[in-house]
This record gives sequence, structure tokens and C-alpha cells, in this order.
Amino acid sequence: MKTAADIYDVLHNILVEEFEIDADDINLDAHLYQDLDLDSIDAVDLVVKLREITGKKIDPDAFKQVRTVRDVVAEVEKLVI
Repeated sequence: MKTAADIYDVLHNILVEEFEIDADDINLDAHLYQDLDLDSIDAVDLVVKLREITGKKIDPDAFKQVRTVRDVVAEVEKLVI
């Protein structure tokens, strides 16, 4: 993952495959909890998946501020770029 677009693609695939979210519902402005119906357990699972993929430790406190797909991409981007 070298660009924000790469991160988005990986995140998109995780949301579709792991969380069974309709691909058409996912966009950068989609709210994780309201639009995509993720709950706090899903958010933890997402952090774990992203940590596995990036090999980087993701700060749970930083992730508490995440609300949209764009926010997730920005946080992961800080770790890998």
C-alpha cells in the first residue's frame, strides 16, 4: 500500500469480504457506524485486520476519532506512507 487509493482499495475489500457490506454502500464519505452499520466490536476487528495487513501497531486512541471511511484511510496512511 503506497497511496491513499491503495489503502482505500484494501479497506473496501475488507469491508465487503469480512463485514459483508454492500460494495455500493462504501465510499470515502460513508460513516462507519451510521451508513455501514459497524458497531464497536466491528471497529476492533477492523483495526486488527488493518494491523495484520500493514504490520504496524495502530493506536486505539487515534482510531476512536475515526468516523468515516476517509478517516480510516487517513489514519492508515499516516502509518504506512
